[in-house]
Amino acid sequence: MSGNTLGLLFAVTTFGESHGPAIGCVIDGCPPGMALSEADIQPELDRRRPGTSRHVTQRREPDTVEILSGVYEGRTTGTPIALLIRNQDQRSKDYANIAETFRPGHADYSYWRKYGTRDPRGGGRSSARLTAPLVGAGAVARKWLREHHGIVVRGCMQQVGEVPIAFQSWEHVAHNAFFAPNADVVPRLEDYMDALRKSGDSCGARVYVEALGVPAGWGEPLYDRLDADIAHAMMGLNAVKGVEIGAGFASVAQKGSEHGDELTPQGFASNHAGGVLGGISSGQPVTVSIALKPTSSIRLPRRSVDRDGQAATVETLGRHDPCVGIRAAPIAEALLALVLMDHALRNRAQCGDVRHEVAPIPGQA
Repeated sequence: MSGNTLGLLFAVTTFGESHGPAIGCVIDGCPPGMALSEADIQPELDRRRPGTSRHVTQRREPDTVEILSGVYEGRTTGTPIALLIRNQDQRSKDYANIAETFRPGHADYSYWRKYGTRDPRGGGRSSARLTAPLVGAGAVARKWLREHHGIVVRGCMQQVGEVPIAFQSWEHVAHNAFFAPNADVVPRLEDYMDALRKSGDSCGARVYVEALGVPAGWGEPLYDRLDADIAHAMMGLNAVKGVEIGAGFASVAQKGSEHGDELTPQGFASNHAGGVLGGISSGQPVTVSIALKPTSSIRLPRRSVDRDGQAATVETLGRHDPCVGIRAAPIAEALLALVLMDHALRNRAQCGDVRHEVAPIPGQA
């Protein structure tokens, strides 16, 4: 299987399966000299890990990260950084009933048709469990971006199923299980999820993520555009079915006089472009929204076929998120940080310390 690496100069290769002994990643290209320890990475993994509330899968994984290489005396050496996260709460027996059939909406069927074999335990390689190493790698990227450019990456929930979430304040995000920027809507979300879990069904979600302080000039047109690489990374996240940069699909209904972000001596008048113009960062906040489909693993009986093509009924057991989007904000943040980190190094490699004789717009990075 190929396609396990994200990034060019800051390249992250993940390994492992949902029910294997461990999962992890190798980060190649991290610059030397940055102070780094497990304590810099663990808080981000704790935000993503399962079992943190009744609204997510009850698989109890501590997701304790171990740094195996690439750090000496507390600082990165420039050599590959290997991160290891051991699986400790697998229940493979929960998947015995689907070893010969295919769960609707899952990668079971397509993996089997491509490879002629598959690991049915928790989805194997296609499991969202494999997002944990990405969050670990993202923590490394975020630390470098923050220290070298003052970049802040943050995300929140915009909608859970049929429940939209009006933005109030970023301060609310860290204080509820939904990463919701609105404290008033949390009781409604809890009731909605409790009813959904009781019914055995699932729902989708919309997550928003942004990066503040991104300098102008990152991105490689035409085919390595910053926004294209962001979309590529986000579509690699399990269950993502749509990615919007800036105004996204809302731009269809906008007039050119509205969508085009006017420039003034005080800065841009709006940010419908999402901080990217012509594939290159503009110095505005980089803004991304992603749509995640309903969780495919549900308790309700579903029609399928077995390996012989005969009709079958699938009932998924085990522990699953009724809404995979609930834990997606930290993952989307990590993916955005990884793409920005890669482009930061690519820009440094191509342009070095070149300073263009162009006065920056006030208020823009």
